[in-house]
Amino acid sequence: MKNPIFSGAFLFISIILASNWSIEAQTCKPSGKIRGKKPPKGQCNKENQSECCDKGKLYTTYTCSPRVSKRTKATLTINSFQKGGDGGAPSECDNKYHSDNTPVVALSTGWFNKRSRCLDDIIIHGNGRSVKAKVIDECDSTVGCDADHDSQPPCPNNIVDASKAVWKALGVPESDWGEMDVFWSDA
Repeated sequence: MKNPIFSGAFLFISIILASNWSIEAQTCKPSGKIRGKKPPKGQCNKENQSECCDKGKLYTTYTCSPRVSKRTKATLTINSFQKGGDGGAPSECDNKYHSDNTPVVALSTGWFNKRSRCLDDIIIHGNGRSVKAKVIDECDSTVGCDADHDSQPPCPNNIVDASKAVWKALGVPESDWGEMDVFWSDA
């Protein structure tokens, strides 16, 4: 004779294990590739070590980013959100330019999450310090190598693209500005 309590418990545990396994198995995978084009003359501002697209080179695109946690690992990059800076157009969240002296960031497409973090603050931890910064833009992981993106490649899926003010607040020497491993969380 079967024990209904044992059978029910076994089924319950099996479902829990299967659902946890499938959740953990969900990762952010590339969504495609785009082919680079040579930037037109006068496009692709190389301020802050910005990369310009190479004609014919394939660039990976993403529609997702790694899962957000209380301590989300990211790569901090530098960007100028000022008019004439390497950020290009006004920010997506408020259609304005922002001073390099203001702690603001752009997040990769998945983390930007269809503008759901627009004008929200995040906390960035790096170099033994922390700083609060406002999300004002998307670092587009889905497209690039076009006029709208200043002929720059798509962003990787794990980028926090930050103003100079963020780098200063983290105490990073200017000679080391460019890329740095950090953690971030919603404020």
